[in-house]
Amino acid sequence: VQVVESGGDSVQAGGSLRLSCAVSGYTGNSYCAAWFRRAPGKEREEVARISPTGTRIYTDSVKGRFTISRDNAVHLQMNGLTPEDTAMYYCATAQWWDCGSSSWPDNPTTYWGQGTQVTVSS
Repeated sequence: VQVVESGGDSVQAGGSLRLSCAVSGYTGNSYCAAWFRRAPGKEREEVARISPTGTRIYTDSVKGRFTISRDNAVHLQMNGLTPEDTAMYYCATAQWWDCGSSSWPDNPTTYWGQGTQVTVSS
C-alpha cells in the first residue's frame, strides 16, 4: 500500500486549501481513510475520517469548515482556515475493520503518507 499526500501550501487566514491523498495497493474500496495533523508542540490529532461507504466524522474544531471526500483519491477541502490549522497533515489508511478500533491508528496495518505542510498566516 502506498499513500502520497499533496496540496499543502501557505495561505492567509480565511483562505482555502484542498489536500489530496493518492492511495494504491488495496483491493477495491475496502479501506477507510483519515487525515491527521500535528502542529509543533502539540499532540497528533485526527481531523477527519471517511469509511468505505462514505460515512464521515470530524473533530469539533473543523466541523463546518473541512470536508473529507473520496473518489479515486481521498481529499480534504479546508475552508475558513485559521492560524490554528497550521500543521503537518498526514493521510492514513487501513482496512475498514481496523478504523476506529482500540489500536487505531497505530495498527501495524495502518499506512501513512509522508505529510504535507499547511501554514496559515494571520
